[in-house]
Amino acid sequence: MTAGTSQGSGRTVRVRVRDGVGTVTLTRPERLNAITYQLLVELRAALLELGDRRDVRAVVLAGEGRAFCAGLDLDAGLADPAIADPVEATQAGMAAGAAVTWAMRTIPQPVVAAVQGHAVGAGFAFAAAADVRLAGPDARFSAPFLRLGMTVGDFGLSWLLPRIIGHGRAAHLFFSAGVLDAEEAVACGLAAGISADPLTAATEFATELAGQPVYGVQASKRLLDAGLGSSLRDHLDTEARAQAIGALTGAAQSAMATALTKRRAPRTG
Repeated sequence: MTAGTSQGSGRTVRVRVRDGVGTVTLTRPERLNAITYQLLVELRAALLELGDRRDVRAVVLAGEGRAFCAGLDLDAGLADPAIADPVEATQAGMAAGAAVTWAMRTIPQPVVAAVQGHAVGAGFAFAAAADVRLAGPDARFSAPFLRLGMTVGDFGLSWLLPRIIGHGRAAHLFFSAGVLDAEEAVACGLAAGISADPLTAATEFATELAGQPVYGVQASKRLLDAGLGSSLRDHLDTEARAQAIGALTGAAQSAMATALTKRRAPRTG
């Protein structure tokens, strides 16, 4: 077991690395981890830093307290406080949120979201941007945008969610400003499972991923993402290249040799 290390990336985000897993925790429990400009900047920086670390092979995203992320902090707002013009400041805030989603999708490690309580708006988007979502029994994924007079998604949610649960189901959820509870999230494929302690479940799953050969895990993330925008013909070629490279790695050669040895071993009894 490798030693764990902790670091405070900022006032709104905490980072810990243990056993090949980097855990990023939103630390505004008194505000249900609602987002601010500062949180978005610190969250992106934490994700990118973990993405650059060779000793980190999987990432967990979690929220401290009783909610994953309750969306926008209505008191603090989203605007960059360093910009005077309100339009430019708000646009900078939106860009900061989009950069978090882009970081989650482009770091090489798979991201596992541990979702308890509310995942509203931006919180829903960041959960959707993860590769895998594990939910607590009280998890509630909410997209209230239309009810607030806005369009149906931000930070990539209107692109991500239809690809996860299907266009028709996502459209109904968006247009009804609806909510998915934990059981509904599992039933529609948004969540992989329900756990009384989603953070522990997510960490255990991420630790299993961290124990797998690096090439296979990271190339598989890229392969799954590539399939979202490619034709079957193109994807067959991409898939074949990835498998050919993977088959020649030391880890794959060792695993296949071990399997072959077991297969050839004489049976006893």
